[in-house]
Amino acid sequence: MATIGAIHYNWPGDLEDFVRRASEIGYETCEIRAGDIWSDPGDGGQARAEEIGELLARHGMRASAVEIGNDFLQADPADLNAEIERYRRRCEVIPLLGTDIVRSDGGWNRNDQVPEDQWDGMMLEAFKRCADFLEACQVRIALDNHGTTTNDGDWQLSLIERVGSERLGVNLDTMNYRWFGHDLDRIDHFYEILAPHVFHTHMKDGTGSRQDYRGAALGEGEIHLDKAVKCLQAAGYDGAWTAEYEGAETEGAVGYEKCYQWLVKNV
Repeated sequence: MATIGAIHYNWPGDLEDFVRRASEIGYETCEIRAGDIWSDPGDGGQARAEEIGELLARHGMRASAVEIGNDFLQADPADLNAEIERYRRRCEVIPLLGTDIVRSDGGWNRNDQVPEDQWDGMMLEAFKRCADFLEACQVRIALDNHGTTTNDGDWQLSLIERVGSERLGVNLDTMNYRWFGHDLDRIDHFYEILAPHVFHTHMKDGTGSRQDYRGAALGEGEIHLDKAVKCLQAAGYDGAWTAEYEGAETEGAVGYEKCYQWLVKNV
């Protein structure tokens, strides 16, 4: 039976409010955000991770993945080294939540500090270095197609193949490719080639790209969600089907209720 989850994002209230309401709706799992654990930069996060695990258990839920909060596009090599070391330390904490999935970004290039022709090489180096400690930490990386630097399925597959680790896969966000500007046929192609490498999902719907983007409940936008589901099922995906809602119906988690009902009927 499919496992249906939600991400702690775009919900009214704090983490405890989210967990309580999500469990009432019927969600079984959730993705925990980096800020839920590492709100204090000087805190290793172990105690907080254990607290969150207890909170989830009280409401009959468990973690499907943990956002790690990384940025591998750093102009200064010392900053990149520090980012990778922080990544390693956080990977050691994530299993305390009962999951082995690290939901990861590639890089954000904040303040335009890294030229675009260096993005690929810098992220390739970083993920190769992370692959060296994934086995010891007993975690897997689910690389998100997020922002502007990793939002191309062909590139994601290329990175996975070049890193060469079975512990590097994909967090498939069904809407983010469209937000970036890809057309729907190309997005369907991304679903096809990436499905065997998907460790985690963000099931998301909406319409338009960039400034024209509007979030929607699952089934109410333009994304070919049926195609995504078909590809994942054919590939034997057995992870959580995790709703992410970016529409306007946030009050009372109405939008997330709609997403839950769609997932119950379609996965």
